[in-house]
Amino acid sequence: MPLFIPTYFSPISQYSEIYKQSKIVFEVEDNYQKQSYRNRCYIFNTNGKQLLNIPVKHPKKELRKKTKDALVENATPWQDQHLKSLKTAYRNSPFFEFYIDDLMPIFEKKYTYLQEVNIDTFLFINDALQLEVPFTKTNSFIENFGDNDYRNFASAKNHPEVSPKKYIQMFDDKHGFIPNLSILDLLFMEGPNAISFL
Repeated sequence: MPLFIPTYFSPISQYSEIYKQSKIVFEVEDNYQKQSYRNRCYIFNTNGKQLLNIPVKHPKKELRKKTKDALVENATPWQDQHLKSLKTAYRNSPFFEFYIDDLMPIFEKKYTYLQEVNIDTFLFINDALQLEVPFTKTNSFIENFGDNDYRNFASAKNHPEVSPKKYIQMFDDKHGFIPNLSILDLLFMEGPNAISFL
């Protein structure tokens, strides 16, 4: 089965691969890596590409921690900030009102682990796109997973070059088309038709 890392409102490219699968495995036994889509996503606002970042606790004594053990830092109101950014960027998009009520629990629930946030965002998108892609989690780290290894899609730096189809974006008249944003960008612009762009 294809192996992915659960990420925060994943990039469109990751969903273009998930869409092709009948079921997937989430890697949760790997070491947590900074500057990855595990705790960030990018949206399109009036100024262009905007980062939404979930703060993660980094205990000083801990040299390495597993992704499944990464703790959310709730000292800052990141959920309020992300929700406000999404409303500012997409409130006038064609499908924002259609999805916002179902999205709200993610911004109201108090999370302890980053993995919980990412699984909830996956379940939301799975439902919104009617993907019906079940998942399991790894029990141990697997070094080499062959051709079914999509863990590199979680890397913000070494992300695979993928060219999803272009679609109309909120501010593309000002900044041009920005590829591979969060799946939310595609969802708010295309709604149920988003599946045809994957």
